[in-house]
Amino acid sequence: MKSTTFFFSLLISFNFMQAQKSDEIKKQSPNIIIILADDLGYNDVGFNGCKDIPTPNIDKIATNGVKFTNAYVSYAVCGPSRAGLITGRYQDRFGFGRNPLFAPNDPAMGLPLSEETLASALKKANYKSVALGKWHLGAHKSQRPLQRGFDDFFGFLSGGHQYFPELWTLKDEYEVKSQFDAYKTKLLRNEIRIEEKEYLTDALSREAVNYIEKYKEEPFFMYLAYNAPHAPMQATDNYLKRFPKIKDKKRKTYAAMVSAMDDGVGKVMNKLEALGLTENTIVFFLSDNGGPEKNNGSDNGALRAGKGQLFEGGIHVPFAMQWPGKIPSGSIYESAIISFDIFATAIDNASKPIETKNELDGVDLIPYITGVKKTAPHDYLFWRKFDADNYAIRNNKGEKVVMIKEKSMLFNLDTDISETTNLIHTQKEIFKQLEETYQNWNSQMLNPIFLGLLQDSKYTKSNPNRYKKLK
Repeated sequence: MKSTTFFFSLLISFNFMQAQKSDEIKKQSPNIIIILADDLGYNDVGFNGCKDIPTPNIDKIATNGVKFTNAYVSYAVCGPSRAGLITGRYQDRFGFGRNPLFAPNDPAMGLPLSEETLASALKKANYKSVALGKWHLGAHKSQRPLQRGFDDFFGFLSGGHQYFPELWTLKDEYEVKSQFDAYKTKLLRNEIRIEEKEYLTDALSREAVNYIEKYKEEPFFMYLAYNAPHAPMQATDNYLKRFPKIKDKKRKTYAAMVSAMDDGVGKVMNKLEALGLTENTIVFFLSDNGGPEKNNGSDNGALRAGKGQLFEGGIHVPFAMQWPGKIPSGSIYESAIISFDIFATAIDNASKPIETKNELDGVDLIPYITGVKKTAPHDYLFWRKFDADNYAIRNNKGEKVVMIKEKSMLFNLDTDISETTNLIHTQKEIFKQLEETYQNWNSQMLNPIFLGLLQDSKYTKSNPNRYKKLK
């Protein structure tokens, strides 16, 4: 009798421990990985129908989770788009309406300290965070990743970079003499300039794998910001040899650069699988804006125009996401979403509540993808190019107004994704309502707080010590 009682006591104790362990797993915060391509065309991934550039590893994210057919970024060029993503807010709320200049002595040239990054927010739930690759949110000491919530950084501060190590001839930011000289600086590991031997895309992929190993015992956030396939167009022979059938030299180099990035994505996903982290990791893949087709050989497919413009080709991007067990594999989500939804999704699914410093514009995507919430995530999405006085707004019905150089256009994206038919004369009430909604939103935004890439000469003239190392 005593032995039977003892056996049942052990069984109850074992079951209790298993239940407790199960609860701990449920409460564990998911790892967050954002893989951000740079200037990738909408039609240049397999999950959007690309035929000449295989992207099997990127495609697996969509196959294992969800493909978004109407995914946007908050701006049509790099810097402001990244500012929106990393803060979960429209960047115009805090005056980041221009592409920042490389200005290592200027603490105002970049993301304002009033803004909280996703890394800073996740730190409240005990996440470790690493930023890899392109930063472009400020080169001043106060603006760099380690001052903005990240525990580690490997990459560069400027808006672009040379890909081959032999071209990294400037030892630090104070050897830079002009805006695009910064592309030639040596890479940074945290705050130390290093000697790197690998092709840049491969180096970033290697570091991503290494940091997953480093952080495997605790929840982590990885911001893997490739600069591929942003110019300059540079690829190694081993990647170029994959595309003997592409005769256009620019397109061939572009394809090689995308292929290198896809290899890196595969290495990241394989590392997660090897460490048993796949099911507890949310992975996002997207581009920071549309492809500049003439500049880098990208292809935006049926979308009109490209990078820098507020037509679909500039802001409508490839976007996929996976979280096995939480998001059904092979899902397709058609309602409009935007890049700053990533921030809200990440913090809402942490194991403990996170109170953000500022009110977010994004929403948690999980309940919408899974069908728990039946409404559209956003009633309206907005875009503004302050210097050009251009803007756009779309609603959840696919109706979109674009104002370009005082020319007003109204499109129905559900039937005209290429924005070929201007409906403004036949749908005047819809135009009026969207115009009023935009103006109300715009009244809440700030003018740009710094001069940007378009004002490079003006800025340098008024800041003669722009690159000089100050005492």
